[in-house]
Amino acid sequence: MNLKGRNFLTLLDYTPEEIGYLIDLASQLKKDKKAGVDQKDLRGKNVALIFEKTSTRTRCAFEVAAADLGIHPVYLDPSSSQIGKKESIADTARVLGRMFDGIEYRGFGQEIVETLAKYAGVPVWNGLTNEYHPTQILADFMTIKEHFGRLKGINFVYMGDARYNMGNSLMIGCAKMGLNFTACAPKEYYPNEELISKCREIAKETGATLNFEEDPIKATKNADVIYTDVWVSMGEPSEVWEKRIKELMPYQVTKAIMDNAGSQCKFMHCLPSFHDLNTTIGKEIYEKYGLKEIEVTDEVFESSQSIVFDEAENRMHTIKAVMYATLVNIE
Repeated sequence: MNLKGRNFLTLLDYTPEEIGYLIDLASQLKKDKKAGVDQKDLRGKNVALIFEKTSTRTRCAFEVAAADLGIHPVYLDPSSSQIGKKESIADTARVLGRMFDGIEYRGFGQEIVETLAKYAGVPVWNGLTNEYHPTQILADFMTIKEHFGRLKGINFVYMGDARYNMGNSLMIGCAKMGLNFTACAPKEYYPNEELISKCREIAKETGATLNFEEDPIKATKNADVIYTDVWVSMGEPSEVWEKRIKELMPYQVTKAIMDNAGSQCKFMHCLPSFHDLNTTIGKEIYEKYGLKEIEVTDEVFESSQSIVFDEAENRMHTIKAVMYATLVNIE
């Protein structure tokens, strides 16, 4: 399968076979790295990493993956470029496309990464937008496959705010790869109807199911994976915390929820997580609302059912696969 020159903006653009190929490639690259195999097939390539939103996992994954492949990465933080300020997105894309072999973007609206892709003339990779987070889903599905040996037929439950990039992208990924997806949240926190309709059409071809349930006990019964994310996304005002806590606390992932699912169930989270008081925001939430844990309890986060750090590591391997596949002709 040859993906050279392809953008990676949303999983909607990729077939189940292509997604499966990228996951398998990532697994092989992971195996080779741990065996000490030289992976520097892309010596001489240069990539630009544009970060309008800060990151730990995405930045480190791209930089380490690039270094492993022999690529030279150039990191551009919000103060290091004129993108969208003194220079349009289209002009920035045409400049960077003349200097770099690929461009990663992490920031705000999906339209920004789409514009970069339209004008750059080189592969553009979505490191996160408000609407989609496709590299995270590759890592999530690689992790699920490592633990269960398959993707098709996995009962996958996403709890909390499913309206934005993670809920959207996990629903798309499950529809594409044949998982049984359930969004467990109040109705106003479901993905938008247009995207749900698209995913239902995809699911008809793959055997996936899409469900939307307000009752956490019903939603999580016999779940293989329970997934959650922080309730306030980057860029949202802190004032929304009070409303989110009031409406989403019934959807906190607790030991009772995990027990309801069964011993086979794994807990997943894209991180960072507010499961204790060891963060500035965690302390602020405790001082204001008296809560020591938010979207997941520390008991679950630190349990043997938690595979969150397997996910975090696999960000690097799957991002490496995306860069490798889109920058190299694979015979």
